[in-house]
Amino acid sequence: MLKNADDIVRRLKSFQATVRSLLIESRKSKDLHAVNRSSTADTIYQIDTVVEPVLVEFCKEWSKTTPLVLIAEGLEDESGKEVEHLTFPLGSRQEDAEIRVIVDPIDGTRGIMYDKRSAWALAGVAPNKGPGTRLRDIEVAVMTELPTSKMGLADVLWAVKGNGAVAERVDLRSGVAEPLAFHPSQADGIAHGFAMVVNFFPGTKVIAGELMERIASELLGGTDTNNSLVFDDQYISTGGQFYEAIVGHDRFNADLRPYYYRIAGKPEGLCCHPYDCATLLIAEEAGVIVTDGLGRPLDGPLDTTTGLAWAVYANATLQRKIEPLLTRFLGERGVR
Repeated sequence: MLKNADDIVRRLKSFQATVRSLLIESRKSKDLHAVNRSSTADTIYQIDTVVEPVLVEFCKEWSKTTPLVLIAEGLEDESGKEVEHLTFPLGSRQEDAEIRVIVDPIDGTRGIMYDKRSAWALAGVAPNKGPGTRLRDIEVAVMTELPTSKMGLADVLWAVKGNGAVAERVDLRSGVAEPLAFHPSQADGIAHGFAMVVNFFPGTKVIAGELMERIASELLGGTDTNNSLVFDDQYISTGGQFYEAIVGHDRFNADLRPYYYRIAGKPEGLCCHPYDCATLLIAEEAGVIVTDGLGRPLDGPLDTTTGLAWAVYANATLQRKIEPLLTRFLGERGVR
């Protein structure tokens, strides 16, 4: 176990607060939604470039006391070549690092760059077990809300493995933080609640819609268009989706895009990656059940490119009711 977990939480909260402040200040710019470049993980928008230098400087400072490997999108080595990780102090060996830090400084870029909805800064820290270090090795995680311009409050959540999840709500005008109570939904069904299957982008919408229609029909006894019994929320942020389950807003959600591409016989397109799931630990420490959509605990390498499918259930009763519907639907299409 990491011996300095409290210090790690403090550092990550401070870094993410800096990201939050930078984004609030950057709203004076008019071109945050402009495409800057493309990486192997995702599109890099102008808003992403606001925080990239800050992340590198943060790791340089941290590595003065704790050698580390940083995994994040958009990193470049000294020659300007795109890389998936950097070792700090720069030039040191990976095997000499004490920890691996996986970061998504802005998860939910598409919503926040148009000032539509909060994004999230995500970070997870694991003991360095070499290139084989995985999401389930993460022992400390922190996530900070990156608010829209009209918001006066923003949430921060964190967890140390085995100690539960903690949250606070920050007044953005005064900087005062108050403890925030939360708990996942204890509802035993999806009626009159939010439950959905991700269908963000064209290419996988049809099969995702078919799956949600199947779930609604099975659990609600058929869909009645005169009574909207289950609600949909396509929040384009994995961290944001986890947050909605953690605080009790959402009962079920699933992002199964890697399976859809496989079913369609297409190359894997844009989907969720491990750095998007850097705060998986917070969800599980809060009591949310997170799987790979087929019943196994969600896991993956600490990288920015591996496609991940996941499902979140607010409680075990919902998992027992919904998971067999997911696995049967996917199994009928050859995914087992």
